[in-house]
Amino acid sequence: MIRFPPYIPLPRCRHGLRSLRGKLTLANVALLALGIVVTTAVSLMGMRHYLLDQVDAELDQTRKSLSSARLSMREIDSLSTLAFIRDRLVPATEQSPKPDSVFAWVDGKGRAVSLGGFEPTDTQKAFADAVGDPGALARAGEPHDVTVRGDAYRATAARLTDGTYVLLATSTEGLHKGIAKALRLDLTVGTLLLALLAVLTMIGVSRRMRPLEDMVETSSAIAEGDLTRRVPSSHHPTQEVEQLRIALNSMLQQVESAYRTRERSAAQLRRFVGDASHELRTPLAAIRGYLQLYDKGMLTDPVERRRAWDRMNAEVDRMGRLVDELLTLARLDQRPELRFRNIDLSRLVRDAAEDLRAQQPERPVTVGADGTLLVHADESGLRQVLGNLVGNVRTHTPADVPVRLGVEREDGVVRLCVADEGPGLPEEDAARIFDRFFRTGGGAGSGLGMAIVQGVVTAHGGEVAVRTAPGRGLAVTVTLPVR
Repeated sequence: MIRFPPYIPLPRCRHGLRSLRGKLTLANVALLALGIVVTTAVSLMGMRHYLLDQVDAELDQTRKSLSSARLSMREIDSLSTLAFIRDRLVPATEQSPKPDSVFAWVDGKGRAVSLGGFEPTDTQKAFADAVGDPGALARAGEPHDVTVRGDAYRATAARLTDGTYVLLATSTEGLHKGIAKALRLDLTVGTLLLALLAVLTMIGVSRRMRPLEDMVETSSAIAEGDLTRRVPSSHHPTQEVEQLRIALNSMLQQVESAYRTRERSAAQLRRFVGDASHELRTPLAAIRGYLQLYDKGMLTDPVERRRAWDRMNAEVDRMGRLVDELLTLARLDQRPELRFRNIDLSRLVRDAAEDLRAQQPERPVTVGADGTLLVHADESGLRQVLGNLVGNVRTHTPADVPVRLGVEREDGVVRLCVADEGPGLPEEDAARIFDRFFRTGGGAGSGLGMAIVQGVVTAHGGEVAVRTAPGRGLAVTVTLPVR
């Protein structure tokens, strides 16, 4: 497991009111509460308005009946009229079965008077006192709210022909009690709904936020060094959370890949620096040794001085070649812009074969590069590839070992092959053949040739493959895309 010091722990998910789930729950409950309050208020106001309209309609109808009859108090006092009045208007305490209705006869000053020998009751007197001015109530035409002994009524008045008035009222206590009961019922049901919504919201939000908690746990694990952790998929993901999970996992994959690449590059760089230091130390030590011998006057023989001079020149050339190869690899690592143009790869192969024949005339060389095969590539880079491959054959195989150079076009790619019939390589050496400063069995050379071949081919967008086995030679195949 990889550690990233210093590590700062990530905050865990909280479940209080300041958490996201608490805020979502409060928002939902507040919205529902507002909806319940508005709905209850509108419905109760509508119900009250409807019931009051019914009460007012009945009172108005009775008032109009009395007004259209054009009766006086004396006429109402007659027996026949009294029978009609008793059937329609007498209060519940005396004749009517409707205890919610109250009526009273008053004079022009608003004082309750007797009718048919019946003295006005206390309720009728209180009713007259509550109305005060019966003329104003009669002229208003619409019933008004009055309070009689603490009870609410809707009242109206009708003016008789002799100037007296009949006061009519209907109690609204039952209406108000019904509205109060409806309000209590709405509040009770609303409270239960709010509690149910809060519970369901908490459960739903907890389930929906589980992927976010997984992301926090995954991030914490990665911060602790476990780069292999990924955000798991939930059973019921939402589209946005699933998209976030996929994007986060993709990012984590790239982070892990980049970190692994950086670690691998750092390890390669350390090994590269160590190998380069070792390679440079050898020629420098040889040059320093000869210079010390010369400084101490130990090279008195001209032949010895000449041999020391030649050895120092050879070591300087070796360091020069090593530095040139290191610079080449450094440029390849920086992905330089190659100078692509159409070149004849067959001609390059034939030139490399002629160079090998000139250097080792006794080596059998076979060339399979007839005609012209144009590729879009960097000529100097491909010449360096061929030079390094042929140089490996020349350095690591006996001079009489046959070698074959060939090139062909197939399936949209160009394949260049350099194969020898030398001793070949074991499997473990073949796996490291492209490593920098790798040399088989302590052989000659800097160990950078095949690394340069791979770097140049990769810069062309191609691939390098090796086929070898002990005693079966070595074949290196370069595959280049046809542009």
